[in-house]
Amino acid sequence: MPDHTPAPRHDALSWVAGSDAPEKNVLDLGFMALADSASLIVAATQGFAQPYGLTLNLRRQASWAGLRDKLVSGELDAAQMLYGQVYGTHLGIGSPATPMAILMGLNQNGQSINLSTALREAGVTSAEALREHTHHSGAKLTFAHTFPTGTHALWLYYWLAGHGIHPLADVNSVVVPPAQMVTHLRAGRIDGFCAGDPWGAHAVDEGLGFTIATSQSIWPDHPEKVLGVTREFVEQCPNSARALSMALLEASRFIDESPENRRSTAQLLSAAEFVNAPASTLEPRFLGHYQDGLGHAWLDAHPLRFFAEGAVNMPYLSDGIWFLTQFRRWGLLRDDPQYHELAGEVHQLALYREAAGALGIAVPESMRSSTLQDGKVWDGSDPAGYACSFELHALAERQSLAL
Repeated sequence: MPDHTPAPRHDALSWVAGSDAPEKNVLDLGFMALADSASLIVAATQGFAQPYGLTLNLRRQASWAGLRDKLVSGELDAAQMLYGQVYGTHLGIGSPATPMAILMGLNQNGQSINLSTALREAGVTSAEALREHTHHSGAKLTFAHTFPTGTHALWLYYWLAGHGIHPLADVNSVVVPPAQMVTHLRAGRIDGFCAGDPWGAHAVDEGLGFTIATSQSIWPDHPEKVLGVTREFVEQCPNSARALSMALLEASRFIDESPENRRSTAQLLSAAEFVNAPASTLEPRFLGHYQDGLGHAWLDAHPLRFFAEGAVNMPYLSDGIWFLTQFRRWGLLRDDPQYHELAGEVHQLALYREAAGALGIAVPESMRSSTLQDGKVWDGSDPAGYACSFELHALAERQSLAL
């Protein structure tokens, strides 16, 4: 069905008055040193929050686990979160269960799987070569991701399994904060990693690794980071949640509006207090310009994006359900949950529709269809069947996590 594009409210800015005013005016936002924290940083520093009655204090976090803990404890009001991390926290996977909520999507695409120069020098420069190396060499390779229930773990697992490598049996995996990936690669503690930019690009620029796959090659326009809060925050501060969503929607629209805005955003993020990476490393992938460290360069058809006329920001139920199917596939869930009901609890669709509608932003249907790298079509219609349809899985196992 076509997107529904409502007429914007003419009183959108004054909507924050009276009974619609934010219950809490000063919000502490958690973020990680990643390119896809852009909409939070732009909203907080470029005047997008004040018209909605908010002051946003940015709080950079050292790890995803620390970010989660501070959000759950109330030290943070809202945060940039890994999609699957929200569900893991809600379900109590690796930590006490805390009811959670997703207000909106923050970005799509823009992550990558990167291998070491040692593997490149050994001729392991393709998925086929990696499979052969994995199955016929002695020691297991070690790959890093950023959080056990996070997107990077699941992109890594999906890609490896799609090429005949069991991610839980054929290789070792470790958790490393994204900003430390290149340091671990340099020290030889890991053979590769999956993380968001700028860290894959930084490994290439430093001559320490190469990009063997982008996340968008696994799933074009895949869901990535979301704006996460506790359910308690939504219940106690619904107006603040709506105002925050509106500010971030405005910031997201600004970033994607032009190449110049993307360049200025990359420059802003390069500052020490934000991502602390060279603008020359951030800017190319903001513009969709990729090089893989193997001599190939291209303009990606599915680059990191923040708005796309609202298609990025809709908290699609089918996106959330996909992560649950992968939890089930890899043994993080012993049984099939009530997939659709659970997604309906976590995704704050009514609140999002209010925020987007007030700004005249298109609101797509809550379910969407996508084709992934292995040709499987995901549309959310049969999650239990989808979860058990893969040749490589761990459905009979329950993984022990230390988060």
